Amino acid sequence: MEIISAAVMLFLIMDPLGNLPVMLSILRHIEPKRRRVIMVRELLIALVILLAFLFGGQNLLNFLHVSAETVSISGGIILFLIAIRMIFPQPGGVTGLAAGEEPFIVPMAIPMIAGPSVLASLLLLSNQEPGRTWDWVLAVLLAWGASFVILMFYEVFNRLLGEKGLKAVERLMGLLLIMMSTQMFLDGVRNFFQLGG
Repeated sequence: MEIISAAVMLFLIMDPLGNLPVMLSILRHIEPKRRRVIMVRELLIALVILLAFLFGGQNLLNFLHVSAETVSISGGIILFLIAIRMIFPQPGGVTGLAAGEEPFIVPMAIPMIAGPSVLASLLLLSNQEPGRTWDWVLAVLLAWGASFVILMFYEVFNRLLGEKGLKAVERLMGLLLIMMSTQMFLDGVRNFFQLGG
């Protein structure tokens, strides 16, 4: 997988436009100046977690005795389920924070930015081509950087797209993610059979 396609995949999974309305509802009772500080802090925490997972992912797989094919197939299934939820969103909130309470790590850094599906994808990348770790670091930085820009300029995107526009973009991202997850699943199955199970 090339750096750009890996970055696009990670960006689609991070889904900053889809997370935007949720993040705005989390920060609704916090003063505007403080919102930006919280967003920067949570984004930086998420980046540290993503990079730690990227560098430590291979060791974790070795410890668990998990093969690349298993990660590819399970990663494809997870991404498919995430994409289905993006296209057909479920009602209900994602946080139990009291009004005015600042989020810390949960739920913004984890799972909204560095969620299980992003971490599973990093495990997959680091396991498939362990010699390209620095390429994947660049892919993470590109995806994270794009998410950073969208979340930091949330007012512009919110004004430009509106609630319906944000939902439409999220569903489009979900469709793209379904295609990528299906390919990931098929690659895992093909490799499994090529290696004789």
